[in-house]
Amino acid sequence: MTIRESQDVVDNWIKTVGVRYFNELTNMAILTEEVGELARIMARRYGEQSEKESDKNRDLGDEMADVLWVLICLANQTGVDLTEAFSKNLDKKNIRDKTRHLDNPKLQ
Repeated sequence: MTIRESQDVVDNWIKTVGVRYFNELTNMAILTEEVGELARIMARRYGEQSEKESDKNRDLGDEMADVLWVLICLANQTGVDLTEAFSKNLDKKNIRDKTRHLDNPKLQ
């Protein structure tokens, strides 16, 4: 599924099943909450925190998909074409960071 298709699928779901979008500020708060849930799993599974028993069966991919879902909602609500935005962002990184990481001895 392309990013554009994902935006269309989410929009269709919201309009048929979800009834309406939450307002932008509510969705921003939900995005923050979802990123926090992802961060908790990452910190406990891959970081130094001990993983809680209740988190051991949490699906990392599902948590990432929750973040993506809400981000797509925000893009749809604000008129952002994520395909175009991502392409421009990648171009920016390719220009700005063309040699930046190659010259970093910490990454060698």
